[in-house]
Amino acid sequence: MKILSVNAGSSSLKFQMYEMPSEEVLISGTFERISLENSFYTIKINGEKIEKKADLPNHEVAVQILIKELLDNKVIASLDEIKGVGHRVVHGGSKYSNSVVITEEVLEDIKNFSDLAPLHNPANIMGIKAFMEVIPNAIEVACFDTAFHQTMREERFLYSVPYEWYKEYGIRKYGFHGMSHKYVSDYARELIDKEFCNIIVCHLGNGGSISAVRDGRCVDTTMGFTPNAGIVMGSRSGDIDYSIIPYMMKKTGKSIGEIDQELNKNSGMLGISGISSDFRDIDAKIAEKHSRSIMAHYLYVNSIVGYIAKYYVELGGVDAICFTAGVGENAPHVRRMIMDRLACLGIKVDRAKNDEIRFGKEGIISAEDSSVPCYVIPTNEELEIAEETMEVIK
Repeated sequence: MKILSVNAGSSSLKFQMYEMPSEEVLISGTFERISLENSFYTIKINGEKIEKKADLPNHEVAVQILIKELLDNKVIASLDEIKGVGHRVVHGGSKYSNSVVITEEVLEDIKNFSDLAPLHNPANIMGIKAFMEVIPNAIEVACFDTAFHQTMREERFLYSVPYEWYKEYGIRKYGFHGMSHKYVSDYARELIDKEFCNIIVCHLGNGGSISAVRDGRCVDTTMGFTPNAGIVMGSRSGDIDYSIIPYMMKKTGKSIGEIDQELNKNSGMLGISGISSDFRDIDAKIAEKHSRSIMAHYLYVNSIVGYIAKYYVELGGVDAICFTAGVGENAPHVRRMIMDRLACLGIKVDRAKNDEIRFGKEGIISAEDSSVPCYVIPTNEELEIAEETMEVIK
């Protein structure tokens, strides 16, 4: 069964085609700068990466070119071979706790949730409509990034604000990166060979979130009503005192929208370091003893350690701690700093193993006498989308 996993942005479209259930990747690629000048796309097939320039006025044209590449490269002989297209949809509100076949009602819901994800849901809709137009016989499936976190109980997702805000306006914690948290926590359960267990997943990239998972179900997570809550991130502030917002509006004369932009785009590691939101740039400055970069690093680690400790208590003990995503998979020194700070819980890092595991490798990085095994597990959101799509259309 051939299934396409799709992640559509406002000016991009990423895809990966799988042969399921064998999980073989047949082709993958990205369309960049859709509706902009100098648009192009890349495909990777048979170990070869090819880049081509193309006029991409909209997502539908990108999908048409994608289909042509599938046919020209003999990945498929006809469109009928594509049984399903799984779409990553950032926000499904509290209504969707599982992936679903996309109907007119589901499309309307995704549109209505755009208030909660104005940068993402509209782009997701463009991608969905493009595939519906070009591949009308394939079953389109919405895989919601918020779905995995909908198992949180009310006392975990409610904010201590007037209850009417929740009932009337949907003000609550939703959580994000759900595809990654589900994939990694399920993978960890297989690694430790325990169906019933407590796992903490640290998805650490430019955006970052942590989840507490019991028996495969999310108990709590760091991101909240928006992806700006939780730990310090590349350019997002994470948790702050909300009174800072009206205070800075008064002091600077900036609008609420401008302050929101500052907290989303100019804060976090970028804001503190004054250098970059890219951790590699900051690491280079740390080597030069740049004080603000060093401070940014400490703030980042502190925020992560605090949430791991919190979730350790919430879960009543932990069977595994997992690191994933760009920083989690490729920054051994960050993992070491986090684990060293958790020594009071009996967690110990194996420095040799930790230094070795990066660039797509997986494995255990904790010492043999560590109270909790700690793993690096490369995330695979595209495969999770393909698996969920396959389950929906079976």
